[in-house]
Amino acid sequence: KATAECALNLPMLFYTVLLLKGLKENFADAQVSVVDCPDLTQEPFNFPAKGICGKPRIADVGGVPYLIPVVQKEKVYDLNAVAKDIELPGAFILGAGAASSKILGVNAELIPIVQTKSEKKPAVNGSYIAQINPADKGCLLEKYSSKYTDCEFGLLANLYASEGQPGKVIEVKANGRTGELNFVSCLRQILEKHYGEKPVGMGGTFIIQKGKAKIHIMPPEFSACPLNTDEDVNNWLKFFEMKAPLICQPVIVSRDPVSLFLVSKHYDVHHYKVYLFKSNQETIDENNYFINNSPVISNIKNIFSRVK
Repeated sequence: KATAECALNLPMLFYTVLLLKGLKENFADAQVSVVDCPDLTQEPFNFPAKGICGKPRIADVGGVPYLIPVVQKEKVYDLNAVAKDIELPGAFILGAGAASSKILGVNAELIPIVQTKSEKKPAVNGSYIAQINPADKGCLLEKYSSKYTDCEFGLLANLYASEGQPGKVIEVKANGRTGELNFVSCLRQILEKHYGEKPVGMGGTFIIQKGKAKIHIMPPEFSACPLNTDEDVNNWLKFFEMKAPLICQPVIVSRDPVSLFLVSKHYDVHHYKVYLFKSNQETIDENNYFINNSPVISNIKNIFSRVK
């Protein structure tokens, strides 16, 4: 296993102004402020931790090269081990990834929501799996813990980790999309334009309150033919249009800091208690967003992992 560490400096004072200016170029209305993190154990989130604050980390585990052009099914990981690798045992982890086909027997999306185990407490796995329903070829959402007791995932995951504590977070509200960029792409571009070569990461959760989202789910069977182009990948994926409300779990990195082939943006989405899906792109219909991200502090330590 090869693990690279990169310390990211995130100036606090300029942050809300920076995001607000960029969002207004892509949305009719936007608001950015620093607030107390809402209790995430309550509706509509029902997460196993109260907040997303305390020693924040971003971990990029595995990667797209393990999925395409040809899948490497042997690439299997454990969220408890990831928490130790990023020097935060017991971390609360959110993000987006792939389920372990070794455990499920099929390919599926994993939406990790896990309070990892510590010396005093066992892991609490609130994750979901989203897959193609074999009965009607629609979207099937299941609570991971309803069938499985492990904390494994396969191939890749883009993760935001913290101590899961309450604290100050950045609240972003945006509605009336006017530009081409979806919400997460807009945030990433804002950071990239301002910070240039300096990598900056964000993670947390937000809600699409109105509108629709175009989402994808990987098929249950891996492609028998190599997926060499974006067109190949899009033809293999199954796309669905979902209506709000949707809860999303973004992990954003402005740029690859040390040539680790990082995914610059990745996020999973779910309906309140009903559906949970990965989303790459929202429609240009009106959308309302609410995002809670880690507080912007100096010298956030982010661990970017590339497992060989």
